Amino acid sequence: KKKKKKKKWALRGAARAGRQPPVRGLRASPRARSAMPSWVIDRYGRNDVLRFTRDMVFPIIHFPNEVIIKVHAASLNPIDLSMRSGYGATALNMKRDPLKLKSADTEFPLTLGRDVSGVVMECGLSVSYFKPGDEVWAAIPPWKQGTLSEFVVASGNEVSFKPKCLSHTEAASLPYVGLTAWSAVNQVGGLNRSNCSGKRVLILGASGGVGTFAVQLVKAWGAHVTAVCSHDASTLMKKLGADDVIDYKSGNLEEQLKTLPLFDFILDNVGGSTEKWALDLLKKWSGATYVTLVTPFLINMDKLGVADGMLQTGVTVGSKTVKHLFRGVHYRWAFFVPSGPNLDEIAELVDSGKIQPVIDEVFSFSEVPKAFLKLEGGHARGKTVIDVISKK
Repeated sequence: KKKKKKKKWALRGAARAGRQPPVRGLRASPRARSAMPSWVIDRYGRNDVLRFTRDMVFPIIHFPNEVIIKVHAASLNPIDLSMRSGYGATALNMKRDPLKLKSADTEFPLTLGRDVSGVVMECGLSVSYFKPGDEVWAAIPPWKQGTLSEFVVASGNEVSFKPKCLSHTEAASLPYVGLTAWSAVNQVGGLNRSNCSGKRVLILGASGGVGTFAVQLVKAWGAHVTAVCSHDASTLMKKLGADDVIDYKSGNLEEQLKTLPLFDFILDNVGGSTEKWALDLLKKWSGATYVTLVTPFLINMDKLGVADGMLQTGVTVGSKTVKHLFRGVHYRWAFFVPSGPNLDEIAELVDSGKIQPVIDEVFSFSEVPKAFLKLEGGHARGKTVIDVISKK
């Protein structure tokens, strides 16, 4: 008892004398911070809605399966342009707060950016696969706060170990496009490493982020790949492994493709009028599949509301599926699906040299509006990446 009393008085005496009392080796949690640098929007619109702030609320772990990641690099995707303009707001807001429990009735300030490559800073109680200090990558779903920030929170099942052979800047270019292509080709299209060999695959819009990844993915699985892009991307397509490259500007695309043997699988990144004739290029009654990533799902919900939009979407995809089934081909829609386990498989392909990042340009964190303008200009050859920890 006397020893305890002496220790107590010694600590108080040290405090009175202005000296720091001895403390145990405790490490302050990053959650103790209340704000961080971030690029946000406070309303939907054009590029002028982007705003830099040093006062964005620091992310906290709400669920035991979540991790906080220090963002080293992020990248932009077309969905960031769409979300900046308000596309999909109805569906995404429903996903953010399905029971209308939040006191704030707005999603703003909203941080864009889906891709992240960085380092784990903190883990929820049930996260056993990762620990602070691990280098990871992920694609954050669009209903969550994005990655154009110093830190971001993600579910553990959305995160994967970063490929060892890539820098953070290179790694940040792949998760969103990789998982979107994986969803379309593997989960919806049914192709995999054991059944893809020798199949004829057509990729429309092959020079964008999803297209460059899809070309490499099906080529790694042994497919014969025909890539459609503009002439100035043909060298890139050949480098990525495409067997045939068709320039859509050099004449009627439909007629050019009709001169080739029929296809087992078509991935459409373009949409529009392409859908009207592309399915005629498939082998009939052989299990051949057309998968499009351009769907009216979010537009329907924005225009018609949640219930009517979902109904309209169901009617549309159902009628098209049945119509084409009677013609001997499969018609499918595909969407981005966040998945750490699928990123694990992608990381294996990257580390084995079968998939490489295709980067168009790298911007510093201070140049985010400029990066959006670059993406908005179109005709990118690969991804637009943001080096978040750059001091520029």
